[in-house]
Amino acid sequence: MKHFFFNDSMNKTMLKKINELTDKAGCVKYFSHLVNSQNKWMARIVQDGKAREMSWWDPVYPFEKLEERWNESLQIWINYLLSKTDGEIFEEAEFTGYDGGDGSARLIDIALQLNYHSIHHRAQIQMLIRQQGIEPDFIDYIGTKYRKDEPRFVGFVGFLGNMEAK
Repeated sequence: MKHFFFNDSMNKTMLKKINELTDKAGCVKYFSHLVNSQNKWMARIVQDGKAREMSWWDPVYPFEKLEERWNESLQIWINYLLSKTDGEIFEEAEFTGYDGGDGSARLIDIALQLNYHSIHHRAQIQMLIRQQGIEPDFIDYIGTKYRKDEPRFVGFVGFLGNMEAK
């Protein structure tokens, strides 16, 4: 679940940056795709008959609706995963694949796919942001985990200063 929360935080950080752009179209397309992917995967695993007709890329939402749509698609996944036991999360879900054939994967792997897929498209969005002359935010996972240590060695000048004081 922590991956979904990290993903949510970084995607919302990115939305703020996208809002600064004069040309949002490419970023909006990729971000809409993330929403659509979550929705389509959920439809697939709950065996919704409409799953086959759902597009990975359409609709492309207006920028002003992206956060709302994102929140809706994310909440569906969070609620779904919370309704499962630890054991059920590691069970396989059957679905119809992109080629119309039957497929299956563990729920945990589908959930990870959604989060890793977001990382992939966030990188593309970061590139589009940079192409418009704006520096993207640092949204790597490690940025939420590392701590900056104080230097432990005072250096040669500090050492000499201590020697002169004696």
